[in-house]
Amino acid sequence: MRRRIAPRRATNPDDAPPPPITRGGVTTFARLLRYIRPYWRWMSVAVFALIVSSLLGLVLPLVVRNLVDFVFVRKDISDLNLVTLVLLVVVIFQSLFTFIQQMALAYTGEHAVADIRIDVYTHLQELPLSFYAERRTGELVSRLTNDVALLQQSLTWNLVILLRQVITIVGAAALLFWLDWRLTLLILLVVPIITMTMVYLGGRIRKASVGVQDALAEVANAAEETTRGVRIVKSFARESYEVERFTGLVMRLYEAAMFRARTNALLAPIIGLIASATITGILYYGGTQVILGRLTPGDLIAYLIYTVLIASPIAVMADLYGQFQAAIGASQRMLDLLEMPPELTDAPDARPLPPVHGDVVFNNVSFRYSASIDVISNVSFAATAGQLIALVGPSGAGKSTLVNLVPRFYDVVEGCVTIDGHDVRDVTLRSLREQIGIVPQETLLFSGSVYDNIRYGRLEATREEIEAAAMAANAHGFIISDLSDGYDTAVGEHGVKLSGGQRQRIAIARAILKDPRILILDEATSSLDSASESLVQEALERLMVGRTSFVIAHRLSTVMNADWILVMNRGEIVEQGTHAALLLNPDGLYAQLHRMQFAENRAAAV
Repeated sequence: MRRRIAPRRATNPDDAPPPPITRGGVTTFARLLRYIRPYWRWMSVAVFALIVSSLLGLVLPLVVRNLVDFVFVRKDISDLNLVTLVLLVVVIFQSLFTFIQQMALAYTGEHAVADIRIDVYTHLQELPLSFYAERRTGELVSRLTNDVALLQQSLTWNLVILLRQVITIVGAAALLFWLDWRLTLLILLVVPIITMTMVYLGGRIRKASVGVQDALAEVANAAEETTRGVRIVKSFARESYEVERFTGLVMRLYEAAMFRARTNALLAPIIGLIASATITGILYYGGTQVILGRLTPGDLIAYLIYTVLIASPIAVMADLYGQFQAAIGASQRMLDLLEMPPELTDAPDARPLPPVHGDVVFNNVSFRYSASIDVISNVSFAATAGQLIALVGPSGAGKSTLVNLVPRFYDVVEGCVTIDGHDVRDVTLRSLREQIGIVPQETLLFSGSVYDNIRYGRLEATREEIEAAAMAANAHGFIISDLSDGYDTAVGEHGVKLSGGQRQRIAIARAILKDPRILILDEATSSLDSASESLVQEALERLMVGRTSFVIAHRLSTVMNADWILVMNRGEIVEQGTHAALLLNPDGLYAQLHRMQFAENRAAAV
């Protein structure tokens, strides 16, 4: 299977050119056809088989014409045998080429849809964290599944079916002119009426389809949220509330789908009504021509069959047009996603970051999510290799944002961040992040086994190395004794089968296996009980030995032994120093936080 990755854009998303505005259905559909291009040979086979099959279908009315005018009139059995043989050969070859067409289409369509899904998923991996902060998981899953599935028919089957109808219409129209040009002109008078009807209702169908896809994304998101947070739902006894909320979203989807269905249902009957009225007129006029001797009965029958061959494709095209408009609505959502600027990418001259000692320097760093307010303002400090740097301060002070600048989850707006003298913007993202380990507060484990989750830190690691990492993280004991299948135990979605402390120790084992030179711990013990915290803290201390570590802490007791403490407030470093030195300033923020926590601890002890 051939696979294409969306082209890289500028290093800084702010410098990236704006995506092209493509709201026209034809333009959007033409851009989607690039997914068919790699399989043009198979598509060509399908189109060739389609043309042959369609042309053979046009032979059938002529066979019927000869059957009426020659066989039935002359009553010659030899003519009947010949016509029957021709009819049988035509049907056999038409069936054969139809089979070839469908197999070639299946190959093309399935590959194209697989490529679309891979491209969308790949692009999702490249999008920055800010994108995920503004989107819901259910919405993204809906685009990757429902929207792409809606495109599958339009990219191949519907496209070829449309081509079949065009061939049938053109071929039948040519034969109609040959049989009687006056009757054919009558048919052509109806074409503008049908075209205007299709355009009007097609536009309504496209808008309705966008509404359906949006409502479907809402339903998917609600289902994903409540399934993931089922413990919270049950703990607050909110099952009825969630059912009522989900029912409301489903009913919104139902109403949107019914509006689309009503609009779509109007299209084919209206076109069919116009076509039937036209056929009735042809039957009357043609009948008079047969009575007057200007047409043979066989000519009229053949003419009516060709008229039906034209009317039926027009009705099918009307239905396809509705599906096409629905697919355009879905494709615009998908293309909007693919056109979003990717994560900060490698500079054109970026080079791999060599193995580092771990000297990290922030030099007059400022950062903002938008053009309005700085989240980090003019921060400068240096961490030498092997140091433990603690970041403390109230919620919203910018601690997590600051450390996220080290692995370039975001890029600085002013100043620079360097590692061993290398500006992080001048090295490749992969080589940078391979030397940084992160243990977050909310540990995420992937569905799979304990072994798979630890191995995620270094995919080529041996079983012995994985077990050694688990031992260093104080995880080996509970894996062997408490889990039914040991390292092969499935952890469940998001690690739901494990306790918080167990999940955190597996995450630490994953980080140990990676063996990073720089470590970021984002309140890694804040949500644990005392027993789990002790085990996790011991594992973390073992992990931090010899590494440059940034520890974001809420409880000051966990950072008292830090080499240097940065006290942040409103995006600025307001104090810095050792624990003992910071306590010497009783009016400082650190001393105030320390007194508050000390008072809380005493109250809790009482």
